[in-house]
Amino acid sequence: MALMRKKSAASSGEGNVFWVTMSDLMLGLSIIFMTLFVLAMTGFTQQSLEQKKNQIKAAEELQEKLKQHEIEAEVDKLTGDIKISDLELFDTGSYTLSANGKAFLDKLVPIYINTIFDKRELIDGVDNIVIQGHTDSQAFSGAKTKEEQFIKNMDLSIKRASTVAEYMFKTNYDKRHSTDLIKMVTVEGKSFTEPILTDGKEDFAKSRRVEMRLKVKAMDIMQTLFAGGARFGDK
Repeated sequence: MALMRKKSAASSGEGNVFWVTMSDLMLGLSIIFMTLFVLAMTGFTQQSLEQKKNQIKAAEELQEKLKQHEIEAEVDKLTGDIKISDLELFDTGSYTLSANGKAFLDKLVPIYINTIFDKRELIDGVDNIVIQGHTDSQAFSGAKTKEEQFIKNMDLSIKRASTVAEYMFKTNYDKRHSTDLIKMVTVEGKSFTEPILTDGKEDFAKSRRVEMRLKVKAMDIMQTLFAGGARFGDK
């Protein structure tokens, strides 16, 4: 009996050694992972700050150039996004560019594209140039329900954005950028879902607009964590 107890105690000791070893291993792996995660997040923050600085610089230069050419367009000072009133581009209820609209884009688009693409430190961090169409929330002719009103405005906003995107390529921008521009330009319709408010009320004139927006690349944290190593699923 004494011998069995000794064997039992020995077996128990071996099991404890195994589990202690596994616990230490898991703890070590956790510490390593957390360290890598912190380093990755630090790099992500630094990259984000650098990208934001580049956007601000481009926005300031873009705003100055538009001012020099007496082009009226609202530029976001933090992102370089541009808001263009539909009154500058289309007749009421239409998605066909007016003569004034074409003349306006002929002046604006080359400045916008050349300024953005000449900043390689900026454009290398951009996924898409999004052309967004927006409408106001006023009743749409022939729409009987709110849902129908939304869909009709969605259709109009998409068509207006597509028209602007199509005409962009006809303007006199630096054609060296054409290949990249083709890959980057996307079109969105937002209907009346993002109105412009003034004193808490919708500004219908400002809500009707087309925007040119830069969609910045998102940093892949997991790819950063395992940079230089095999990625999951690779053969």
